[in-house]
Amino acid sequence: MSNNLLFNFTVDKATKMVYITREFDASQDLVWDAFTKAELIDQWIAPKPMTAKTKYQDFKVGGKRFYAMIGPDGQEHWAIQTYTSITPKTNFKMHNAFADKDENPEPYGSEWDHTFSEQNGTTKVNISIYNESLERLERVLEGFTQGMKMSLANLENLLAALSKK
Repeated sequence: MSNNLLFNFTVDKATKMVYITREFDASQDLVWDAFTKAELIDQWIAPKPMTAKTKYQDFKVGGKRFYAMIGPDGQEHWAIQTYTSITPKTNFKMHNAFADKDENPEPYGSEWDHTFSEQNGTTKVNISIYNESLERLERVLEGFTQGMKMSLANLENLLAALSKK
């Protein structure tokens, strides 16, 4: 496993954007699956000590993923994602919004754009996140930044384990 893998995390409050670029020592197919299959997403997306559970996922344009991040105290934090564009193995876009347990979304969410590319066995993932509200961005930014860095480290470990199989 390479220690020289790229990881950039940039926030631009003026445009309400977050940019994440992360490289993984794994094939593009495997990284794509880790981002698009609920049984894999649930293994890495939640920063410890939280866990994730997907209630349902329909990975197609117009389809949704409804999931919760669960704290060590059992408290569930729900969100719903709606897939808006999918180009297999290279790009998908989605709208993400916090929700209640009955799938009622908050009024503002974020637009996520994921792009995947592979070179010499290293897969680069570029994620651009547009927040519909600056207030929402500022409210979640500190926890999101820490949580996303932890989640991507979880993903790196999961990919390493899956690559050995």
